[in-house]
Amino acid sequence: MQITVNGAATQPSDGSTISDILATRTLQEDVVIVLLNGEIARRELWANTTLKAGDRVEIVHVLGGG
Repeated sequence: MQITVNGAATQPSDGSTISDILATRTLQEDVVIVLLNGEIARRELWANTTLKAGDRVEIVHVLGGG
């Protein structure tokens, strides 16, 4: 299966979820927003959202400051 993550093609295992993708990139879930095929993916569903071939995932880091 091939998906695109932040513009780069990648081949996660079948059955991979959004949480799995974040874990392989050692990203902290509390400081990112995930877009799946152009729509914001709800954080509480990440562990249960199974990715499919052709999906586009964008991971955006949230920065604080003022």
